[in-house]
Amino acid sequence: MLVDFNELPDHSRIWIYQANRSFTESELAELEKSMVDFLEEWTVHGSDLHAGFEIKYKRFLVIGLDQTNASASGCSIDASVHFIQSLEKKYKVELLDRMNVSFKQGEYIAYKPLKDFKKLAKAKSVSANTIVFNNLVATKQEYIENWEVPASESWHSRFV
Repeated sequence: MLVDFNELPDHSRIWIYQANRSFTESELAELEKSMVDFLEEWTVHGSDLHAGFEIKYKRFLVIGLDQTNASASGCSIDASVHFIQSLEKKYKVELLDRMNVSFKQGEYIAYKPLKDFKKLAKAKSVSANTIVFNNLVATKQEYIENWEVPASESWHSRFV
């Protein structure tokens, strides 16, 4: 069952998928409809899952799930992964590769392989103050408080 992302409780489970490029305005409209359609039908063993989503910076798909009444199981998680894979094919983007880093460079969002991010850090092109996106956050509260932070405050700190 689709719910407003902002209405999800802070303890809701979060999944973040970062795209290797920004979506166009027309893609965003299609993507929102696809997300709505998927989440309205997303179930676990026949029970509706209370889930919502938001799209940030035209490139991050954030799915939140209130697990109070029903938690995602292997089958429902597989269904969400297959859905994300279908989006990758449709829009020719990477969404599931966790070995990439997104960070801010002014108003621009850079997307680099982890090895390139390490090189940038070594060359002092990124620093402890560089705003990074910590896609490892697990709950909505962590997402709100610790997703978009200086590199020094996330797992990226080991490189800067």
